[in-house]
Amino acid sequence: MHPFLLDANLPANFYIRNVWKRQLTVVILSSVICVSGIFSVQLRAIFSMEHLLVDMDGVLADVYSQFLRLEREETGVSLAPDSLHGKLEAEAFPHYEKHVHSKDFFRTAPLMPGSVEGLSYLNEKYRVVVVSSAMEFPDSLFEKRMWMAEFYPFISWTQLVFCGDKSVIWGDIMIDDHPKNLNYFPGRKILFTQPHNLLLPDETWQRVINWEELPRIL
Repeated sequence: MHPFLLDANLPANFYIRNVWKRQLTVVILSSVICVSGIFSVQLRAIFSMEHLLVDMDGVLADVYSQFLRLEREETGVSLAPDSLHGKLEAEAFPHYEKHVHSKDFFRTAPLMPGSVEGLSYLNEKYRVVVVSSAMEFPDSLFEKRMWMAEFYPFISWTQLVFCGDKSVIWGDIMIDDHPKNLNYFPGRKILFTQPHNLLLPDETWQRVINWEELPRIL
């Protein structure tokens, strides 16, 4: 029978049911195709994003301010900022080992100014992964996880990597304050300025002074 001809031997509701089923099928298939299309576009957008590796201590957490405060409380002496230039933390701060291993050192570290707004912006533009060499200080793992959850709630636990050696982490761009972590990195290198790296020449990386600069160059 031709699809547009009616058969007098079939009840009228037969045609109504079948027309309704065909229309429903078209609507469902259209919805599936639409959702699948949107999902595939979103997937392509996600996987086409560059991986941005962001250091925690010295980039997100102002550990220098933390060390300066604890040294002042310990000795009553305020260290001159110039005395820190070109020295790693262990050399610059007399009580470094005691303080860095003390309870809540990482949990109570102050924020780098502008880091919350800056990282939130970059998180929309890149596949951000916060990478920290936390295994050097095993007690810091929980403190760092809680610190990130409190101040950067838009960064999920799947975007956190606590490791011992950053050379095993892959990405397109790395932001770090320690050249030792940037030296091996094959991608774009951004050195975040801290007192210990102030005297280093900017030969293999791009230097930024603060979080105000980062969104402008990324």
